Amino acid sequence: MSLLIKGASVLGAEPTDVYVDGGVIREIGTVSATADEVVDASGLVLLPGLVDLHTHLRQPGREDAETVASGAAAAAAGGYTAVLAMANTSPVTDTAEAAVSVWELGREAGMADVFPVGAVTKGLGGEELAELALMNRSRAGVTVFSDDGRCVSDPRVMRRALEYVKAFGGVISQHSQDPSLAPYGSACCHEGELSGRLGLPGWPGVAEEVIVARDVMLARHTGSRVHVAHASTAGTVEVLRWAKAQAEKDGSWAVTAEVTPHHLLLTTDLLAGYDPTFKVNPPLRPAEDVEALRAALADGTIDAVATDHAPHARQDKEHAFVDAAFGMLGLEEALSVVSTVMVSAGLLDWAGVARVMSTNPARIAGLEGHGRPIAAGEPANLALVDPAATYVVDRDRSLSLSRNNPWHDRKLTGRVVSTYLRGKQTYAG
Repeated sequence: MSLLIKGASVLGAEPTDVYVDGGVIREIGTVSATADEVVDASGLVLLPGLVDLHTHLRQPGREDAETVASGAAAAAAGGYTAVLAMANTSPVTDTAEAAVSVWELGREAGMADVFPVGAVTKGLGGEELAELALMNRSRAGVTVFSDDGRCVSDPRVMRRALEYVKAFGGVISQHSQDPSLAPYGSACCHEGELSGRLGLPGWPGVAEEVIVARDVMLARHTGSRVHVAHASTAGTVEVLRWAKAQAEKDGSWAVTAEVTPHHLLLTTDLLAGYDPTFKVNPPLRPAEDVEALRAALADGTIDAVATDHAPHARQDKEHAFVDAAFGMLGLEEALSVVSTVMVSAGLLDWAGVARVMSTNPARIAGLEGHGRPIAAGEPANLALVDPAATYVVDRDRSLSLSRNNPWHDRKLTGRVVSTYLRGKQTYAG
């Protein structure tokens, strides 16, 4: 079907018409052609479809929390046309067969393009490299590898992984957590006065920063690419600024980074009520870290916003804080959080939102057809946003199977109205 979007503000610029046919943008400007469907987009902003570098879809193994189909539907509701599904499923996505299975589930769902992230090490064990090249050569075409949830803490293993993916242009996305400084499973609250007062095991910022510092040096040594997942501290921002300046001078290696919506807005004081909804890894940080992350996203030190969408069934989340699962939902409200925090404050314009939520993530993951300019001849992967809409989040309206939504009852500004995947509407708000 052909589609005519009339009067949309492309990336926040002057209103124009966009004509789509056969899943491709055919014309932009004052369009006189007739179309099967006409959308009045007056007052709406048109963005390239969003791309999420960091999504947990839980399938296979925990279909009670999320499936590829339900997660892709939630993604479409958030304006996403592509998501990268992390490898910490059961079984782990550490073989070509496992990667292809996730990729095929995404194709069957048809709500967003689902690209599997391959594990760096077998079983996320941190010792033996997984089938990196075979996953890349498979139909899934895996380009991003991560043991997310676990850090590749052995520097020798990390070095080998960086060397290995360099051969085919892959990237290692690191969960930066030194387990000797922030033990897996137990460390759950930013280390400071609050963690001491609440009696919660501390997760110091330095446990992230030392791994980031080590890995950028390994990337420089190997001439490879490292991506810092869910950056959460001002110290990490300092390391990234230095590393990116060095990489730009050299040109033979690269470091990129992402920040989550929750680390852009929520702070560690929310843990005072022991609400397990706010238990996440890395933990929520103090206001000074949040301000540093916002500034880094605005000036390009941090390249992308990634949701770290982490659905959990109630039986895993509704526990005493120390026993509850780590993670929170993120796909459906991510654009609204960025609009509320960054656009409303003048830190990003809508072209900047497109850069950090579409163009840069697609570039980092090497995705063809996503993060492209809104121009004639380009795939019609698009999101229509009402920049003036305000709404109160209701977790029970989520398309995710889980309800661990940190934005519940919070008022946000900016809302996705429609999402199109190659011209097909996948969400209508």
